[in-house]
This record gives sequence, structure tokens and C-alpha cells, in this order.
Amino acid sequence: MATTMLKGNEVTLSGTELNVGDTAPVVTVVAKDLSDVQIGGENGKSQIVVVVPSLDTPVCAAETRKFNEEAAKIENAEVIVVSMDLPFAMGRFCTTEGIENLTVGSDFRAKAFAKSYGVLVASGPLAGVTCRAIFVINASGVITYKEICPEITEEPNYDAALAAANGATSTSCCGSCH
Repeated sequence: MATTMLKGNEVTLSGTELNVGDTAPVVTVVAKDLSDVQIGGENGKSQIVVVVPSLDTPVCAAETRKFNEEAAKIENAEVIVVSMDLPFAMGRFCTTEGIENLTVGSDFRAKAFAKSYGVLVASGPLAGVTCRAIFVINASGVITYKEICPEITEEPNYDAALAAANGATSTSCCGSCH
């Protein structure tokens, strides 16, 4: 079982551990307007899936603002921020922060995304929410980048994630070439 750290203490993650090269499972999360958002599978464009514990924390908010800024620069890609926050709270956050270049999706109903992608925190004080992670899924539905942040309270490697996202949108290559 995979693990990560929360303020220096190890926490266990549950669900199916996915890796680069795996086919991204198709799951549905709930958008801020209560519509369905599909993650994974082959859909003709790449997906950058940004997983955060809650938009109501400074690190998650900063990460979402950064990806909102960068998302507009990535052609043929969709950025989806996934957390366990309720859709209403996600909508309020987006309105307050001016988030317009990405989609937010709540996994609160069945935790299907967290379980299918192996990012559900199973132990410690954050048990029941998602860890901090990034998955890049190319247009063919294959995971080309994965980062489980080693420390939940720290931001991801933006440069690596954005480079992978730009690579996944390339039509001249498999998405892992640079």
C-alpha cells in the first residue's frame, strides 16, 4: 500500500495504485453546478488531474490558483481539480478566487476517484479525504505522469507536472517524449 507524509507522520493511502503507462480508469466526479465531470478514458484531449485534500487550505488554494493561471496556456488539455469539498464550497471558492480556466470536481459521493486512483487517505487526521497528487492523462487515456506529493502540506513539482502536461498534448509523440 502506498504512503505519504502529513507533517512528518506517515499516512497510508488506499485504493488501486496506478502508475505511468496504466490506462486511466473512467470515473465521475461532481462539478460545482452538480453536473457530472468524467475523468480518465480516451476523450481526444489530455487531462491534468490536480488532486487536493481541500480548497479551504492555503496550500490547496495556492496550487489551484497556479494551475488556473497555467491551464489557459496548455492547448488541447483540460485541468480538473479534485477534492472531497462539497460542490457548493468549490463554486464559492472559484467565484471568490476568480478561477475560470479549470474545472473543479468533488469526489464526495462515493469516493470513486480516490479509490480508483489510489489517493484516498486511509489513516491519520485526514482519513477520508484525498492526498495531494497530480496525474496527467493523454488523449488516448493513458497516464503519462504521476506525482504523489511526499508531504501533503507541500505544493507539487509544478515544472515537472506542466512539462508532462505540455508533452501529453503533443500530437507528434506518445506524450512522454521531450
